Amino acid sequence: MKLTYEGKLSLWGWISARILSLAIGTIVLIAFCMWLRFALWNFWVYQQMPETVRQEFSLLQQNPEANWDRYVRLVEQYYGHTFINTSVATVDWLILLSLILVAIPIIVWLGLYGIKPLARQFISLARTARTVAQGNFTVQCPQIDRIPSELAGLVYDFNQMTHRLEQYEQKLRTSNVAMAHELRSPITAAMGRLQGILDGVFEPSAEHLQQVMRQLSSLNVLINDLHLLSLANAGQLTVLRQHINLSQLIRERIDWLSPYAATKAMVFKFTSPAEVWGNVDPERIGQICLILMDNAVRYAADGGVLNITVIDDPVHILLQFVDHGPGVDPAYLDEMFEPFSREEVSRNRQSGGSGLGLSIAQAICQAHGGEILASLSSQGGMCFEINLPKVLPVSNC
Repeated sequence: MKLTYEGKLSLWGWISARILSLAIGTIVLIAFCMWLRFALWNFWVYQQMPETVRQEFSLLQQNPEANWDRYVRLVEQYYGHTFINTSVATVDWLILLSLILVAIPIIVWLGLYGIKPLARQFISLARTARTVAQGNFTVQCPQIDRIPSELAGLVYDFNQMTHRLEQYEQKLRTSNVAMAHELRSPITAAMGRLQGILDGVFEPSAEHLQQVMRQLSSLNVLINDLHLLSLANAGQLTVLRQHINLSQLIRERIDWLSPYAATKAMVFKFTSPAEVWGNVDPERIGQICLILMDNAVRYAADGGVLNITVIDDPVHILLQFVDHGPGVDPAYLDEMFEPFSREEVSRNRQSGGSGLGLSIAQAICQAHGGEILASLSSQGGMCFEINLPKVLPVSNC
């Protein structure tokens, strides 16, 4: 199936070319038929003339004023009295009318044949759109040859749209399944523990109630994360910007998580100017830092080190988080920021987490007008780069 549409005429050029072709072709055809009629008539008349008369007439045709009366008599004798009749009822006018009547159906047929690709493309597009409206996003509209560039572009964009809808539907199904699983797990665990207490299997001790509380707390965190992502998708995620020192903010988050990292034999190495000022939401940016540091502890503890670097310039602030862990499959990089996404080896259930952390980090970055990128570092492991606009008015996004 063709998806490109370069090299085609525009709609105006496409229509103009066909109209001009029909108009010029019709005029040429009628003119040729009239010329052929007179050519054949002249040939017939010349054959009827004696040789001497033919020679005399040829000379008079070149200079009729030399003997005008003789020229008129020869014309009347061999061409007939009606040759110079200007009435609309003459044979010539009737022949012209006949040619026009014959040309009209030919023009109509050629016109319909010329716009056939246009009609076929619109019919195909309408059928495909009807199929898409019924919920089938796998269908693609075939592109017909010899159509205008605008229509070819419309077909291309339509097919791109259905392809995106198909991808979105697949991601939505996968996300719904993953969401159901993530919600079911803590609920099932809490209900099982409570049912055991009700049935007398477990004593209603503080220990058992704490286990139930941990599952409900995990469920509450997941619900809050889903709520944040839904706000971000609706463009309603609010960030409360403040003019703060990001270097100090990140140092505080490192101090918070360092004891936990030490239990996994990981250290955080922080490189930054003493002061890096920017207009950001400190709670949201701090949340991103905690997400990336927690991911490094969970999945890259074998590397032993997480290098955190802040690069300051007049326009942007660049935050880098580089670990030395196992990294991920390069093919997985495009999917890392999808909700509930986990790489089979390193992003598994046993490592903990719901798979929403990177999606939340991306949503917060976008709410700040920035971006977050993931790549494999040259030294092995993951490299996350956060690019934030530095100079922005203090306002809600």
